[in-house]
Amino acid sequence: MALSRRRLRSALAHVRLLVLDVDGVMTDAGIFLGEQEELKRYDSRDGSGIKYLLRHGVAVAVISGRESVSVTRRCAELGITEVHQHQLKKLPVFLELLKRRGLSADEVAVMGDDLSDLPMMRRAGVSIAVADACEDVRRRADWVTRAGGGHGAVREVAEAILEAKDLWAQCVEGYLA
Repeated sequence: MALSRRRLRSALAHVRLLVLDVDGVMTDAGIFLGEQEELKRYDSRDGSGIKYLLRHGVAVAVISGRESVSVTRRCAELGITEVHQHQLKKLPVFLELLKRRGLSADEVAVMGDDLSDLPMMRRAGVSIAVADACEDVRRRADWVTRAGGGHGAVREVAEAILEAKDLWAQCVEGYLA
């Protein structure tokens, strides 16, 4: 189901919103449970990629089946304001988000790794699976990243979106000036 490179680039150029799952996409799906807290590992380069998107006018939202203080904190640090946790059925939240923001499905990319992400991915203009997503998700995605969840997959997608919009060189130049 993967798109050709040319069609993928064209679709990514129209993306105005990137929707992310958390466990398995922003993290490596590992969860460390202490007596009173939950710890997750986030990739700092993924965080940078999210910030680059936001700075260049591409919104980022999180829709997660679980709820975690860690997610709330990480999203606040990155400037993600659309954070929807404890959403066992993600599609209604996804559709409401599009309606509220006045977006068509073609303007949205969704990154997922497991079956609960498939309903959103099927409706998005671009569906993206991380490299270590379950087989059924990878098989149905328009694009499968080279990197795994929590190990640079979000950064890979952020760069591809900005490259497709002809904004990546500008992003890099901003650091060289």
